Amino acid sequence: QVQIVESGGGLVQPGGSLRLSCATSGSMRYGDFMGWYRQAPGKQRESVAIIFSGGGKSYADSVKGRFTISRDNAKNTAYLQMTSLEPEDTAVYYCTVRRGLQNYWGQGTQVTVSS
Repeated sequence: QVQIVESGGGLVQPGGSLRLSCATSGSMRYGDFMGWYRQAPGKQRESVAIIFSGGGKSYADSVKGRFTISRDNAKNTAYLQMTSLEPEDTAVYYCTVRRGLQNYWGQGTQVTVSS
């Protein structure tokens, strides 16, 4: 079992920045990945960014060049640095840990981009 707690969401103006944090109850194991997903009202949950246990990263096309995923292994915490935010980025952002065939999810944090 992996416990996940997200934080860092909020209201930001277009063009602004936010950093989301994802604290987990244990360290990553070989083969795990951590990721950020988001779900906007009326839309399906979509992948935003993933970081693999070996350090590789993957991003959705819509956030490439604007979002950066990182991980602090000593703190068992992943981050999503979001810059140049757009109204289309408004959603609930969820952190997930994939271990084997199991996905563990946090409770989500709301990000609202509006003037």
